[in-house]
Order: sequence, then structure tokens, then C-alpha cells
Amino acid sequence: MANTYSQIFIHLVFAVKYRDGVISASWRQRLHQYMVAMVQKRGHKVYAIGGMSDHVHLLVSMSPNQSVSELVLELKRASSVWINEQRLVVGKFAWQEGYGAFSYGKSQIDGVVNYIKHQEEHHRKKTFKEEYMEFLEVFGVQYDDRYVFRCLEERMDGPKSPTGNGV
Repeated sequence: MANTYSQIFIHLVFAVKYRDGVISASWRQRLHQYMVAMVQKRGHKVYAIGGMSDHVHLLVSMSPNQSVSELVLELKRASSVWINEQRLVVGKFAWQEGYGAFSYGKSQIDGVVNYIKHQEEHHRKKTFKEEYMEFLEVFGVQYDDRYVFRCLEERMDGPKSPTGNGV
């Protein structure tokens, strides 16, 4: 749309279903490249991507032409298909339902980029769950403890729904 100007920085965080550590270091960079290409194809800009074997972080400058939820849904769906088509994991790969999306100002971008690029260092000190809960607290996001890490409990009790789509 003509004369539309925006600067929307969003830090996205989402995890592998059941927090399984299946994103191998041997193909993680290929996954990240695939995700970056997908995001860019939709008119957004990726400032950083990183993560661990059980989750991914992206810092994206969002175009106003797509909502955050639409982008994440497409990104998770397409990357799941890609991982499964490439047969990169034993069994079927899926992302956990939901995601975190946290906004930042331009002056904070360098710090967020640095944080995302140094995930391995951060996770020597804290778990993904501790990291994620800290984001929710720092950003003042109201949440229900019963649902934030629900997927882990479901795995222990067995699936709650017949679909188990994981997107």
C-alpha cells in the first residue's frame, strides 16, 4: 500500500513438539536458511535466527502486509513439511502449538541479535523453559501455567486430541 511506513521488530520463539531435541546441529543451519528464505519471500526481513535442538528464535522486521500469527503458522507448517520431506528426523516432525512474539524498539535490536546468536551460551545457564518463562515475565504477558508447557504434560499422559497436529 502506498505511503505506508512501518518499523515493527518482533522476536519469535517456538519449540519442537514435546520439546524434543531433534533439530540436529548437522542440519540446523539448513533449516535456518530455509526459514529465512520463507520469511523474506513474504516481504519481511530477518535480523537474526538461532536456537537449540528443541526451539528456534527469529528476530524479524515485519511488513504490515501480514500478521504475526499468519507468518508463524506458515513458517511452522512449511518447515515441518520440509523437515519431513528431507527425512531429517526419525518419525514425524512437528512444532508445538503456539509461539512467543515479543516486540522491541530499534535501539534494542543489537542486543536481541546478540542474544539470538549466542543461544548455546545462554542455555548453559538456563533451560528453554526458564528462558521462555523469563520472557513472559519481563514483557508482562499474562499466562496460565496450565497451558504454557501443556504439551509436556500431554506427552506424559498421552495425547488429548486425536489430531495432534502440532502446528
